[in-house]
Amino acid sequence: MMALPEENAGEAAPDAMAAAEEEAAAAVESVAEETSGKTGGDRPISTILIVIAMQTEALPLVAKFGLTEDADGSVFPKGVPWVRYHGTYKGLHIDLVWPGKDIILGVDSVGTVSSALLTFASIQALKPDLIINAGTAGGFKAKGACIRDVYLPSHVAFHDRRIPIPVFDLYGIGSRQTFSTPNLIKEVNLKVGRLSTGNSLDMSPQDEASILANDATVKDMEGAAVAYVADLLSVPAIFVKAVTDIVDGDKPTAEEFMQNLIAVTAALDQAVTEVVDFINGKCLYEL
Repeated sequence: MMALPEENAGEAAPDAMAAAEEEAAAAVESVAEETSGKTGGDRPISTILIVIAMQTEALPLVAKFGLTEDADGSVFPKGVPWVRYHGTYKGLHIDLVWPGKDIILGVDSVGTVSSALLTFASIQALKPDLIINAGTAGGFKAKGACIRDVYLPSHVAFHDRRIPIPVFDLYGIGSRQTFSTPNLIKEVNLKVGRLSTGNSLDMSPQDEASILANDATVKDMEGAAVAYVADLLSVPAIFVKAVTDIVDGDKPTAEEFMQNLIAVTAALDQAVTEVVDFINGKCLYEL
């Protein structure tokens, strides 16, 4: 949770935060009930939407799952740079989407705005049973994170939406519990922790205070936005985040991120494959 006004910097209203987390948990249970009915109760998951922010993160999974690019882009509005790959892997239909390159600057369209828009449009067009938001993230050594560690976040929240007004502060933080997957966690060798999302690669002192209040182990630039849209449209979402850089370490974040991106993407590729293999043939309640 983010820092409140200066006299309460770094502190939260415990009762309000607890109430917000209870509401988030109830929302997750509601989504589970709704989506269980949507997939026919006992009918196995048949369609997965993988949302990824960067091309470097996406292409290894495209190759792994044997996906084909949607050349005409007919599922998305005309003129957007969003990219969709699709295909069947072990009986599962997989749609993998990423926001594409910025039309003017030609760089990956990272951040919460692009990911939220893409997730919304993809859910509307593709009707997935389950969303996987996969990608790289910064990790905190103080919370036990190491380079190449892969996490299944249990909760997501924002750390850069500071609104120091009662109730608006909780809205800005947007803390949410992710879709519960106890059996998946037992099966795959991935860590569990909380994810904090913001639109900057670096970490300002204000962001740091909010991330600490969020009790986050990893930080990214998309997760909480994807979770918000998934909750809005009642689609269960899980998150797979691989650590490229140690935010509270000695190396500059941007330098360490670029240095480790390729190697960590390989770890992400393996983890997502293990997750999808586990999902195959199962219903939502079996995750």
